[in-house]
Amino acid sequence: MFDFVLDPAYQLIYAVSAHTGPLLAIVAFTVAVRLLLLPLSIRQSRSVKGRLRLKPQVDRLRARHSRDPARLVREINDLYAEEGTSQFAGIGPAIAQAPFLTILYRLFVSATIAGHANLLLAQGVLGVPLGEHLAAVVANPPALAVYLVLLALIAVVAWQASRLMGRMDASSGRLVRLMPYGTVAMAALLPFAAGIYLLISTTWTTVERAVLYAA
Repeated sequence: MFDFVLDPAYQLIYAVSAHTGPLLAIVAFTVAVRLLLLPLSIRQSRSVKGRLRLKPQVDRLRARHSRDPARLVREINDLYAEEGTSQFAGIGPAIAQAPFLTILYRLFVSATIAGHANLLLAQGVLGVPLGEHLAAVVANPPALAVYLVLLALIAVVAWQASRLMGRMDASSGRLVRLMPYGTVAMAALLPFAAGIYLLISTTWTTVERAVLYAA
């Protein structure tokens, strides 16, 4: 069904991997996606900074209209509209990445692409096949060790991202600060190739936020 999208992506990644190896091909794919989404990230950073500037006013509105939820929502939305931001500022880049992560996922779980054998599944990084999940390498100690190192690196990036979120908005709740760790669970469930994508992409996001939100 999705061969009209998967086949061009497959041909591109396979061609690049033939020259650079599969690891650098996935890194290149991830960097290309993030560069494509950079204008959206810049626009979103401005919206988030605007929302943070309005936080004292929002807090006053919450205190003033605590018994009138409908009016509170209306007043907050009007306030955000005047600033050109919204309560959902900051989630745009994450949503925009979903189609690209889906494509990568399909590339490494599909035995065939557009009717021909998926040769990407024969490639691996440090002994771990790119299409394997964590559960599939448990019986292979060397491959398991590599997979666990990947998960540990993603966890370190998530920890740094959580700290950054706390510095940006000290009032953010514990649940919000735990959200970056969701990528560790995702990487454990997705193919190894998708885990590599998540490591590069979340590292990019953390550095990007540190730069854009400090500007």
